Amino acid sequence: MEPGGGSSAQALRGEVAAFCARTARERSSRARILDELGRLVDPCSRYADPVHVTGSALVVGRRGVLLHRHKVIGRWMQPGGHVEPGEHPAETASREATEETGVRVRHAHPGPRLFHLDVHCAGDHVHLDLRYLLVGSDDDPCPPPGESQQVRWCAIEEALALADESLVDAVARLAGSGELDDRG
Repeated sequence: MEPGGGSSAQALRGEVAAFCARTARERSSRARILDELGRLVDPCSRYADPVHVTGSALVVGRRGVLLHRHKVIGRWMQPGGHVEPGEHPAETASREATEETGVRVRHAHPGPRLFHLDVHCAGDHVHLDLRYLLVGSDDDPCPPPGESQQVRWCAIEEALALADESLVDAVARLAGSGELDDRG
């Protein structure tokens, strides 16, 4: 499925099924997402079911990895959020990254790529979080009012130390991927 065309459960299932899970948490998350996509009628709607797909961004740049301290839960995380109607989670990742950090981003070459996934509780609902690799400009973060003002570029070691437990596998995957060296 191409970004811009919304998100059918079948298309998302294909994307998630192709993800190569390496850790126990990734394997468990992948299995849960595939199960839920088989059940959910409107997987990206935050209103249709307490369990729903979200889109997040692993933003890399010459300055490292971009993280923000979530304004509600107080943990260092990747930018991301709820999928808007008609939006693909890869588009959500891009939109949310810019909205939450003020940094210009683009999908890494050759285009949107599911880089990580995770299932986690978010208050009274469950996020089936699809995480895409994005390349950020080298700008200083400049989050708008209403967003967390604690946003910063981190070296990979710092990102590993700060990252919320749901993000550690993604940062470790990023460290071993070479993406920080080649951000085409």
